[in-house]
Amino acid sequence: MRKLINGTSIDLGVCYYPEHWDQSLWSEDLDRMMAVGLKTVRIAEFAWSLIEPREGEYTYEFFDSFLNLAAEKGMQVIFCTPTATPPAWLTEKYPEVLNADIDGNLYRHGSRRHYNYNSPVYREKSRNIVEKSAAHYAKHPAIVGWQLDNEFNCENDRFYSESDTLAFRKFLQEKYSTLEELNQAWGTRFWNQTYTAWEEVYVPRKTNNHSVNPHEVLDYYRFISDSVNSYAKLQADIIRKYKKPEDFITTNGMFANIDYQRMERDSLDVLMYDSYPDFGYELDSYNPEDAMKDRWWSRNLSEVRAVSSNFGIMEQQSGANGWNTRMEAPTPRPGQITLWTMQSIAHGADYVSYFRWRTCTFGTEIYWHGILDYSGRDNRRLGEIAKIYDKVGKIQEIAGSKYVAKVGIIKDYDNIWDAQLDRWHSRVDSVSQNALFVTLQQTHTPFDYVYLEKISSVEDLGQYEVLFYPHACILTVERMAILEQYVAEGGKLVMGCRTGYKDMNGRCVTDYLPGLASKVTGTDIPEYSFVAPDDGHVMAEWDGAEFEAAVFNDLLAPVGDNAEVLGTYISSYYAGCPALIRNRFGKGEAYYFGGAFAEDTVRVFLDKLGESEPYEEWIRLPESCELAVREKGGKKYLFVLNYSAEQAEITLKTDMRNLFTGEREMGQIVVEKYGVRIYVV
Repeated sequence: MRKLINGTSIDLGVCYYPEHWDQSLWSEDLDRMMAVGLKTVRIAEFAWSLIEPREGEYTYEFFDSFLNLAAEKGMQVIFCTPTATPPAWLTEKYPEVLNADIDGNLYRHGSRRHYNYNSPVYREKSRNIVEKSAAHYAKHPAIVGWQLDNEFNCENDRFYSESDTLAFRKFLQEKYSTLEELNQAWGTRFWNQTYTAWEEVYVPRKTNNHSVNPHEVLDYYRFISDSVNSYAKLQADIIRKYKKPEDFITTNGMFANIDYQRMERDSLDVLMYDSYPDFGYELDSYNPEDAMKDRWWSRNLSEVRAVSSNFGIMEQQSGANGWNTRMEAPTPRPGQITLWTMQSIAHGADYVSYFRWRTCTFGTEIYWHGILDYSGRDNRRLGEIAKIYDKVGKIQEIAGSKYVAKVGIIKDYDNIWDAQLDRWHSRVDSVSQNALFVTLQQTHTPFDYVYLEKISSVEDLGQYEVLFYPHACILTVERMAILEQYVAEGGKLVMGCRTGYKDMNGRCVTDYLPGLASKVTGTDIPEYSFVAPDDGHVMAEWDGAEFEAAVFNDLLAPVGDNAEVLGTYISSYYAGCPALIRNRFGKGEAYYFGGAFAEDTVRVFLDKLGESEPYEEWIRLPESCELAVREKGGKKYLFVLNYSAEQAEITLKTDMRNLFTGEREMGQIVVEKYGVRIYVV
């Protein structure tokens, strides 16, 4: 059984960089970590030159010394492959390993993540360093897990090197076999873009009007994901040859243009995330009107949970964050490190590792503070970590429990990537995704993200009473078959405007809209339009409730005996036209709404479908508090997270056990600012 995220314990750790500190500090640092409950350290993700200082010359003494000391102290270690920062000797001798911008300018040595995944040379050198590291270190008793690289696609999520063009051509040849098929899929007859030789095909390049064939770009995003995943698998396959059976393989962070479901399936035992809620207070982008601020990270954690139901946090905020070039944010206020730690645990984290132990005194991240400041002296944040360790000790029974949600938001990478390249798609998607999250938070309605890439049968969807699939512009027969079965067996499916008008290549279909969704929704769309600027907010009405039909409006018509108009537009020239149709399909219902989902719109849907405040019989909370629920062995664990700088008053309507104190509580309870409560029901 693995030592972390094993269903039996919740554990704390910290990121440590022994190469940044004199060896005389190591022993004291490890002792101090252990004293406050930090019993695992992550090391080596940027330390290639300490293992291979010159090409083909390998030295192991530095990390041997640290690992031996860690074992002596009883400290566990997560060891990293150091491929995020290739050494100077490599990039100087082999510049083809470097990534480039869209103009072909190389990203030179001096930062991080400046390599490209498709350089044969870089793959060879990566294979060598991973092989040598794993062969030498993997059996060390201090090591409990391996991290692949560091934050795949951070800094750069697009790649324009010559190696990428060559690999892109190969990717396309394997997908389409012939240029005729490629030309058909990409619609290259438009603007005379037809290809007559594979050598004419490149990764997207700058054009005179900044417009690139959208079908090419969609395949390009798929290609980037494929490149990342094959590179991660290259490393994981090597490590599995050498690692101890109980040691895990992970990677950290979630970034664009990566299919993480595939990465977990092919390469990982568990995913870990880097959680920095302090970005909600970043100076350059701070919005005092944004009620969510650090609560947006609950959305990110829900994305991680969609990959690994129980996961880890490799980097948890512990100090102010910033580089000398960007990202300025304040020091966490008293209680916020605790709040953010419990935010992670509430969403499924069974391991939380803080970034970092000591704040580095040199380099780009001199303002990315850790638990300790430059001097290393004891401080308030260290004291708070010690108290967190005490709290975690009292909630060990939660380990291995699963987050509970009856509402799901369906996603798939094809539509995510299409929304990146298609302005029409992105306009509706960004509004709806933000409104869904905010409203579900404010109505204390736990939810999951449900990725169709991970859905193999309707049983995977059966736990959800309601599924929102806001703007599935791209639909497939296979995905619709599962969704139709979900509805037929009693589920409620909610779809929004711009559904079903594209195929898998991003080409618009000639079917009556909403295309493949017409059958289950009982809907026809004779006409559609963006909301005109002089229309203001177009409103709709459903059984007396008025709400916004934001951004874009499909004008609807019911089709079939089981379809009925529930709502109509009440403004613009199409006032009186159907805006919402419900279709009874088997035992369930499908709803088609002709707009994007604003916050008031989501609230109306939740109220009408009976999903708002699902735990109101047990607990009442103000909007400043998040409610998250984990479940295990018939027990529900209710996390109350107060993100406000003011105390919050909650009401317990039934007798509950406070997991931190062990006491039974009921009635009105005051939760301090940035406070947390966990109740057992």
